[in-house]
Amino acid sequence: MPLAAAGPAHLVRCGQKDELYRSGLRSGAGAALQGLAGTKKWLEWRKEIELLSDVAYFSLTTLSGYQTLGEEYVNIIQVDSSKKRIPSLLRRAILISLHTVLPYLLDKGLIHLEHELQTETSGFRTLQSSGLCGRTLVRSWVQNQVGRLTEQQKKTLLQTVYVLKQCIPLLRRLHLAVFYINGLFYHISKRITGISYLRVPGLPGDDQSIRSSYKLLGIVSLLHLVLTVSVQIYSFQQRQRARQEWKLHRNLSYPKYDDPNLLAECPLCREKFHPQKLIYLRHYR
Repeated sequence: MPLAAAGPAHLVRCGQKDELYRSGLRSGAGAALQGLAGTKKWLEWRKEIELLSDVAYFSLTTLSGYQTLGEEYVNIIQVDSSKKRIPSLLRRAILISLHTVLPYLLDKGLIHLEHELQTETSGFRTLQSSGLCGRTLVRSWVQNQVGRLTEQQKKTLLQTVYVLKQCIPLLRRLHLAVFYINGLFYHISKRITGISYLRVPGLPGDDQSIRSSYKLLGIVSLLHLVLTVSVQIYSFQQRQRARQEWKLHRNLSYPKYDDPNLLAECPLCREKFHPQKLIYLRHYR
């Protein structure tokens, strides 16, 4: 029997079901660690436990050539870009790495890099997390690399990290909106690896009204994303303008106080005012 492409409703239900079982596995692993090592160790290693739980879940299912519990729930199977073959072992391993390991590394890397840049920029280093620094060589390597940068490079890199942290959630929202419109790839990792889904056409599937609803939802999501980006850009410009005005106010060379006629207007905004309303700040530094 020929297979048909799985619709967006199938993929959404599959993702929700997988997330339900993954959450249960994470919760169980976290509870086991908390019971054995205590709450402090559980908080310290919580992200790593979640990563290992996700890797174990997909290794026992996708990497081993089986359906995940979510895929079994909606009766869909993975295929490669040819739509005729099951993805190879290498492609499935890349899929799992992009879906689980890469987000963890990206999140941890940006957090450590931002922390080190803020510490170097502020000019002091605390020993608050000295116990955590010793558990990995990554943070030591980041410290050495950041220490070699100039002050201007540190400020530029810190701004870049901030932009990346803001753009990653927006990229995920953009991908989700595109999925709602075309209904092909629910996860970014599957879009990169070209892995899609097929289903048995005889089973209940998506009708045209459901697909149209998802397309409408995707258009609304895109409009909302554009509005969010516009607001963030406007807020960023306002902060930059306020920062520049503050620097300009501090760096202005004011006339002498004994000649109030020269101060008939604000040197920044050029607003006119009466000299008798001028208030002298004699001890201001």
